[in-house]
Amino acid sequence: MTTQFLIASNVLLWLAFIGVAVVMLGLLRQVGLLHERSSPMGAMITDHGPDIGDAAPQFELPDNRGAAVKIGGPSARPTLLMFTAPTCPVCDKLFPLIKSIAKAEKISVVMISDGAPDEHERFLAKHELGEIRYVVSAEVGMAFQVGKIPYGVLLDDSGVIRAKGLTNTREHLESLLEADKSGFASIQQFMTSRKHAHAA
Repeated sequence: MTTQFLIASNVLLWLAFIGVAVVMLGLLRQVGLLHERSSPMGAMITDHGPDIGDAAPQFELPDNRGAAVKIGGPSARPTLLMFTAPTCPVCDKLFPLIKSIAKAEKISVVMISDGAPDEHERFLAKHELGEIRYVVSAEVGMAFQVGKIPYGVLLDDSGVIRAKGLTNTREHLESLLEADKSGFASIQQFMTSRKHAHAA
């Protein structure tokens, strides 16, 4: 009787193992299909501030060195506004990428931050800014209605917003700079265009 029970329990265990293996293979297949179908994601627009194509709100504020920084309006070259915080770990990791992209693309970068003075001091002591301007202002973030960080806004040389969105990765940052070249100012616009093309 004990032998029969052991045989039956082993058979049931093997059947359960085979069932779990089949389910896992099915899940892996579905994950693979989802991965193939999902397009590379660019910076996602999540706010309701000034829209793409609008003139950016204008400010003139001092940077961390006391020099005046002009935000919005005509400028010598396109400007990338990066909304960050000194305690944001993603912003901290992105900083070297922001520096290298700014240098490669020959654009001005203004980092706009908020928080306690000692937090800014620690951030600035840790990072060499180079040509990047660092402005502490909650007012600018409110004007652009930035709800989450890190957030990027690309302005052209006339001060018009060309692209904007959350920038958690290098791909997100690069998607902002590709906006004018591709003709799609956001991933939402790109996806909507694709839907219309498939429907037609």
